[in-house]
Amino acid sequence: VQLQASGGGLVQAGESLRLSCAASGINFRLFDMDWYRQAPGKERELVAGIRTDHSSYYAESVKGRFAISRDNVRRSVWLQMNSLKPEGTAIYYCHVLFAGSDRWGRGTLVTVSS
Repeated sequence: VQLQASGGGLVQAGESLRLSCAASGINFRLFDMDWYRQAPGKERELVAGIRTDHSSYYAESVKGRFAISRDNVRRSVWLQMNSLKPEGTAIYYCHVLFAGSDRWGRGTLVTVSS
């Protein structure tokens, strides 16, 4: 299983970014996909997830600002992040639970300046 995340960068508060995650080695359409983030000195936390039926769920802190989507043909999942806040500065990871084991991509760094 490989998860390749991209799209991070440096933005100012209030701006937007779109993260991408390309998956390989799995039958993508059969798996829920998630985005997590880990801020400096903090534990990794769930940001958003999208189920196989395309229903989604979000952390309270990002509801109304972030949107997750997927394309089973392209085996990809995206996280559209709007109205970014400085507390959104973190490494963002793509995640899938595969064969009972957490699989993580390398992560992409998002830095939000105030």
